[in-house]
Amino acid sequence: MLPGHVAYGLGAQYGLRISTETVVSWERGLAAPSEYELTALAGVLWCSPGELLTAARTLREHRVARQLAASELAQLLGLPLSAYLRMEESGRWRGNERQSAALTEVLGLTAAGFVSVSGRDEELTELLRGAVTTRWQAQLRAVAKLVPLERGFLQDVLEQLHADYQSLMVSTLSWSSTGAERAGATGDAGREFLAQILERFWRTAGVPGPDG
Repeated sequence: MLPGHVAYGLGAQYGLRISTETVVSWERGLAAPSEYELTALAGVLWCSPGELLTAARTLREHRVARQLAASELAQLLGLPLSAYLRMEESGRWRGNERQSAALTEVLGLTAAGFVSVSGRDEELTELLRGAVTTRWQAQLRAVAKLVPLERGFLQDVLEQLHADYQSLMVSTLSWSSTGAERAGATGDAGREFLAQILERFWRTAGVPGPDG
């Protein structure tokens, strides 16, 4: 199906006035359909909404991928719909321990996926930077609050991550290529360093990252 065919199908089957240019923008990742538009698009293409989300990251994307209405998920979690929608719109999950466990089960989230839908990737990354560059023990408690993994296991992961980093710093003065300055770097190099920390953390923990 060409983009024009898809746009026509959205109008004929769902009454949506979507231009061919908009469909092209969706395909290129330059724009994103609304929840209803995504559901309609899946109907036109004879697939599930989840198949159109290559890597669900936000709470809304995970919910849509599971084909759950906001009201349905809120009920399953024991939350008022208004409270759930505020969290979905803000990108910050604030449920209690029981609700978090239910969210993880209903949406089939990995530990990494839960941190992402909670909107705390950046917070975790900063804690991990401190763990590898200074003392991992000082960051354990804060990391354990963010990551739904057993504390003793997290201790082993942080200790190994710290040892790996320090060993590489001693032998090559670099985790990847730019030297010890990377730990305090800014700009693109600094962002790359932080991304490597987060990726290495999930790999060491044996947990799939947010992108699967």
